[in-house]
Amino acid sequence: MIKKFIQSLFERAPAKTGRRSGKTGTGAPVRLSARQHGIDPALLSPNAVRVTRTLQEAGFKAYVVGGAVRDLLLGVRPKDFDIATDATPEDVVKHFRRARIIGRRFRLVHVMFGPETMEVSTFRANAPEEAQTDEHGRVLRDNVFGSQADDAARRDFTANALYYDPSTQTVLDYFNGVPDIKARILRIIGDPKLRYREDPVRMLRAMRFAAKLQFSIDETTRRPIAAMAPLIENVPAARLFDEMLKLLTSGHAMACLHQLRKEGLHHGLLPMLDVVLEQPQGERFITLVLDRTDARVRAGKPVAPSFLFAALLWNQVLEHWQAIRTAGEAVIPALFQAMDEVLERQTERLAIPRRLTADMREIWSLQPRFERRTGKSPYRMLEHLRYRAAWDFLSLRAEAGEIDTALADWWEAFANADGPDRTEFLSRVRPTDSDTGSGPKRRRRRSRGGAGKPAAETPSE
Repeated sequence: MIKKFIQSLFERAPAKTGRRSGKTGTGAPVRLSARQHGIDPALLSPNAVRVTRTLQEAGFKAYVVGGAVRDLLLGVRPKDFDIATDATPEDVVKHFRRARIIGRRFRLVHVMFGPETMEVSTFRANAPEEAQTDEHGRVLRDNVFGSQADDAARRDFTANALYYDPSTQTVLDYFNGVPDIKARILRIIGDPKLRYREDPVRMLRAMRFAAKLQFSIDETTRRPIAAMAPLIENVPAARLFDEMLKLLTSGHAMACLHQLRKEGLHHGLLPMLDVVLEQPQGERFITLVLDRTDARVRAGKPVAPSFLFAALLWNQVLEHWQAIRTAGEAVIPALFQAMDEVLERQTERLAIPRRLTADMREIWSLQPRFERRTGKSPYRMLEHLRYRAAWDFLSLRAEAGEIDTALADWWEAFANADGPDRTEFLSRVRPTDSDTGSGPKRRRRRSRGGAGKPAAETPSE
């Protein structure tokens, strides 16, 4: 009791591990009571409360922080809960059975409770002047511990620089974030040009938050973005992919893409996106994909990143595929060559993980196999691990008008039919060039072993 009373009167000294910034904080925050902020405690994760309570009982300060507090103020149940504390990462892991330190640029602790993970970070300060940066001013290493006021100052937007203590139901507001949230305004903390140079990803985050929250961007925050957009090219490809995935799975993907295009930030993220969205068929396909993705996110259903990126890049694959076939290449080799070209070009900017590109390739490569509806091919198709994802992809192509809807309907009926009925379905199929595997093929090469040996030919699958 005495310890808690003393903590309520004085600010606890910041963690002693790590370097300190010479800059001072912003002073005392505005403290809002439960009656003033109106947060419903029922929207909190019990595990977030457990983490903050455990650290507080150990003598540390601990708060739910950032986007979770913003969402709580908007009356929305947060998807994730982040915790900020004056305990060092080493201190945090001592108090939880399932916890591990992660990260290099930012050392964090993941505290795991079954399927839910709480991300715990130590209060940090803005990087000192001698911090390591690249030639464009982007901070490369930023592990400087500081006070809670320092931690608030280094956050990107006023709406995210908020701290909530579940034990007292108090919100701490250092930069008038609560009034900005009520006015639905996104405002950056500090000098926008300096903050964008420190981390160009903040420009992408501004677009995502504005679209997702339906906030207007403060003019001072928005004005430098067009001129500083080229700084995005200096961000590591892996980090760009993570940010792009957050954007596409925000539940407002199409709005985010339009926001990116409006501010000129999309160049290099998804090559030729402008071209695709200007073509009626391509725009319809991508709109269908993103609308369905948004619907799944809002319904709390999972989204497969591999399916999403396969759809976004499909028009590029299709364009290359047709060009290569026109040059005389066989159907399947042409498709694989097109996939290689598109993925090679794309991964230069977005480091799409190999586990995802492998799934993307399978979804793409199964598309021509849907044309084969004779013999044993349909049965083998149904047994394929990626059949369902590939069929969903096929149905989107049909809905967008790229292919005949009868093909997607046939496969849906065939998959849902019983054994005898499937035989009946196959008997009604009229063999076509695609069914029989005809079409442009490579010329067979004679085997050097003589005419009695089979000639080598390109596999059809």
